Amino acid sequence: MPAADDMSGRYARQEILPEVGTHGQARLGRASALVVGAGGLGCPVLQYLTAAGVGRLTIVDHDRVEESNFHRQPLYRMSDIGQLKVHAARTALAALNPLTRIETVGERLTSVNATSLIEAANVVIDAADSFAVTYLLSDTCQRLAKPLVSASVLGLAGYVGVFCGGAPSYRAVFPELPRAAGSCAEAGVLGTAVGVLGTLEAHLAVAVLLDWQPPVHGRMLSLDLRTLHVGEFSFAAASEPTESPVPFIAPADVQSSDVVIDLRSLSEAPVSPFVSALRLEVESIERAGVELPRDARIVLCCRSGLRAWRAARALRSRGLERLALIALGE
Repeated sequence: MPAADDMSGRYARQEILPEVGTHGQARLGRASALVVGAGGLGCPVLQYLTAAGVGRLTIVDHDRVEESNFHRQPLYRMSDIGQLKVHAARTALAALNPLTRIETVGERLTSVNATSLIEAANVVIDAADSFAVTYLLSDTCQRLAKPLVSASVLGLAGYVGVFCGGAPSYRAVFPELPRAAGSCAEAGVLGTAVGVLGTLEAHLAVAVLLDWQPPVHGRMLSLDLRTLHVGEFSFAAASEPTESPVPFIAPADVQSSDVVIDLRSLSEAPVSPFVSALRLEVESIERAGVELPRDARIVLCCRSGLRAWRAARALRSRGLERLALIALGE
């Protein structure tokens, strides 16, 4: 690895900026960023934070590189197909800047590992594009007073904002999950669009680490990259929900006393990871067609967490409070 003295010109162009300077560059070099997701949003985040000289990056992602990734994830190469994204990313980023320390976690972010990972970071970047991950990150960052940069993109539109760490949480802005949401596989996404949003995430993370004034906390940008419309607003005055959130938990958090309901159809998932799980449709719970015990925790499972959220809202309206959600993923 080259010595730091041999790379003194690496950051010269950004150190010229009064917003960075030599002191700011040293601050970046001491900083630690947690990046959750190494896909379309995560790739530009990782590349630009590494290039900017952030001292330590921790990457969390359980996926492997596939050929369908390449149009929006140019960090990877054909030779990376089949590798864990975190391992392929570490190799590419080390070649970009050997002064940045890259740590990898090749598993899902869950309630089991979230706290320890977030505690070790100065800023958290949500690049997973998953409702379950976003709410878990927001709840944990709010509790630990850590800033969270979060973005989402679908098709040619998306948004990015800075939550927690002294600003309102994601739940303060989006207290309710949508009833339904598309995925990149279903609705499509343009590589350049996701690249723009990911680059903005990296930019906001740098702004947070350098403590720019006025702060970027509590602000959001929305972009329609088809019409080139850009919107911006402050949510700094948003109030936190008064109702206790229904938490997302990990499968490992399920206890023997829990009543587990798997909301996926048998055609969608013939076998549930929970042997004793009830197999119900969310519509039957919303119609109050099922009686459930009030003295046990009800754990609601589906692929993305959206159906579980709908079921939880219906059960809460009937007075059930001991609830938890699991997003089982693909």
